[in-house]
Amino acid sequence: MKKIINNPLDVVNEMLLGLVESDPTLSYLTEHNVVYRKNKSVKVGLVSGGGSGHEPTHGGYVGKGMLDVAVAGNVFASPAPLAILAGIREANNGLGVILIVKNYSGDIMNFEMAKDLAEAEGIAVEMVVVHDDVATKDIKNTTGRRGIAGTILVHKITGAKAESGASLSETKAIAEKAINNIRTMGMALSSCILPAVGTPIFKLNENEIEIGMGIHGEPGIHRTELLTSAELANILVERIFLDMDFNDSEVAVLVNGLGATPLMELFILYHDVHTILTKNNIKIHRSFVGNYMTSLEMAGCSLTLLKLDDELKQLLDATCDTPALKIMNLR
Repeated sequence: MKKIINNPLDVVNEMLLGLVESDPTLSYLTEHNVVYRKNKSVKVGLVSGGGSGHEPTHGGYVGKGMLDVAVAGNVFASPAPLAILAGIREANNGLGVILIVKNYSGDIMNFEMAKDLAEAEGIAVEMVVVHDDVATKDIKNTTGRRGIAGTILVHKITGAKAESGASLSETKAIAEKAINNIRTMGMALSSCILPAVGTPIFKLNENEIEIGMGIHGEPGIHRTELLTSAELANILVERIFLDMDFNDSEVAVLVNGLGATPLMELFILYHDVHTILTKNNIKIHRSFVGNYMTSLEMAGCSLTLLKLDDELKQLLDATCDTPALKIMNLR
């Protein structure tokens, strides 16, 4: 295992220290692994979080126009309820707090517990669950669709709504609208290695890929031989189209790298996706290509389509300022 780390047990704390030290707009509650905005505004607070190892998710999206607080768990593990509660307190400015949670059983359980504790303190809290992964629609022994890269677009749209001065109920409604219009499908070329373990989570043969792989190494829907970018684009788009009708619509497209895939390859895939969407009379309003939600050093990618209307377009295009987005195309 080759990693730029010190003690494998300290990677989350040291990563968050580096994040906040690199950006003067952020602060850090070290006891709870909570990253928050220094300069608060009086608005609905947005809190998200989950396991570490998906950087720049979640702390990289804390800032004006997106999240107010991110709560980090250990690598691929949900943060504890008391840590989430500390994040809720930090995000609360009297107008209520929305929790944006990815659909994993541990995350849902711990965020719900924190929500109950916060409400007992008199804080108004709502929770929305992102479930954009079409690969897990019909897989048994799961909580249903997993929440993956589409979560970033939910952060962006919900953050813009909250920044506009919307109420708690209005902000929750737009978050749910975005969630209902987002679909994602991913694939893996290789495994990743947990710092504290030192060995790959799973193994793929040299000429083998997994379609529908999760961001924590969860099994996909099937394995196949290595495909061309055009063939892979067809599979990802087709699975999304089978789940939701995008014909003649306007969309945002997110081609997300899982950590080890070069931008060269992501742009090649985007070109093939662009060709397919154009042939289906689907207008692309905005495109995002890069590493937005990773899986340590896993090689692979995901494709997200967000069906847009005028309201979602306006919010997606609103300005924001976060550490991750200073070098990306979401600002």
